[in-house]
Amino acid sequence: MNKKEADHGPVLVPGGAGFIGSHLCGCLLEQGHEVIALDNFSTGHAGHVAHLRRHARFRLIEHDLTRPLPALAARATRIFNLACPASPAYYQQHPVQTALSSALGVWRLLELVQTSGARLLQASTSEVYGDPQCHPQREDYHGHVNPVGPRACYDEGKRFAEALMISSLAERPLSLRIARLFNCYGPRLHEGDGRVVSNFIVQALRGEPITIHGDGMQTRSLCYVDDTVAGLLRLMDSAVEGPVNLGNPVEVTVLELADRVLSLTGSRSPLVYLPRQPDDPRRRRPDISRARAELDWRPGVSLDDGLRETVAYFRYRLDAGRRHFPMPVSSAA
Repeated sequence: MNKKEADHGPVLVPGGAGFIGSHLCGCLLEQGHEVIALDNFSTGHAGHVAHLRRHARFRLIEHDLTRPLPALAARATRIFNLACPASPAYYQQHPVQTALSSALGVWRLLELVQTSGARLLQASTSEVYGDPQCHPQREDYHGHVNPVGPRACYDEGKRFAEALMISSLAERPLSLRIARLFNCYGPRLHEGDGRVVSNFIVQALRGEPITIHGDGMQTRSLCYVDDTVAGLLRLMDSAVEGPVNLGNPVEVTVLELADRVLSLTGSRSPLVYLPRQPDDPRRRRPDISRARAELDWRPGVSLDDGLRETVAYFRYRLDAGRRHFPMPVSSAA
């Protein structure tokens, strides 16, 4: 770490005890930063960052981003906003909180950076493209989103957050970044959170039926969490403005994913087909040309390697009865 990095102020991570946020906090500490993590623990958990508490440069504060920010936040020179439930099982039960976490949360942070001059990175999502009619999805595609469907609280909340960021830029010069994340997976996902990777792995390890909604031919592009975090760090350090896709362009069907999970777990769980979920995207694959050209970023962890790490994590949790506290995880790279 050079002197410029050492003199840099603290990094604020709303959602820092969540899935991606906890991995990001660990990387920031390794780089020598002081880290202030905020989390209301709706889907995050203090156990995700328990191994970071030994660091003198780490602080975890229980806080809901829809409320006024704690005074300590004003010290931050960089902000990674990851504070929004991304679990379909959770946000469909708490749609108002989910929508407000994006809308009010970003507004609070924009108020802060207008006075502090900090750089703000908003973690957006591929869900802003909805069930896309353009393939692969580029950043200039406006999306195909149902604004009144069961996913709208999350999809439209993230779209509004992006709009508020761009509107703020139109009124005054600010240092803002937007990352559109595609189907991130890895250790510290929650079982039963409604995401396809964690659902399939937990069902396979428990010997339960693998539940596939629809015919299984819908596709996903799965990006391992280490690659996602690396992309976030590069985007924050860049001069890129406007949305940037961060995801793995390798596209697999849900049925192919189920087969891989069964193979890696050695499970004999049967496949059970259920009705297709409303507004579920039929195809999803990012065009990452901009990330490659302007960030020199591309994912490096293969799907099989990432799934092995994720299977090992869930096997540890389920075998030991640990619902929240993670085992030490080595990089799958």
